Amino acid sequence: MNVFLTAAETGSTAASLVSMLISFVILGVFFVFIIILPQKKEQKRMNAMLTSMEIGDYVLTSSGFYGIIIDITDDTVIVEFGNNKNCRIPMKKTSIAQVEKTNQ
Repeated sequence: MNVFLTAAETGSTAASLVSMLISFVILGVFFVFIIILPQKKEQKRMNAMLTSMEIGDYVLTSSGFYGIIIDITDDTVIVEFGNNKNCRIPMKKTSIAQVEKTNQ
């Protein structure tokens, strides 16, 4: 009698292990499609925007200031804010949130 109970318990354990494995796979697929892929898409968009910046472009910084790019180096930009030509601030390229191209 104990042999039959042990076999039934082993089958039950295997079934619960398979169902747990299936739920982990579903959770992994959900994680990839809902979190990782949109994040990679946004990162590609940001990299394309930062590489396409040119002198004279109108930008919005991550702190909410609007300005015009007056100089670009490898990882920094100098942005001129407002009508006062003396207000020029160097900042990292990654602090640029949005770029609006000027019509030339």
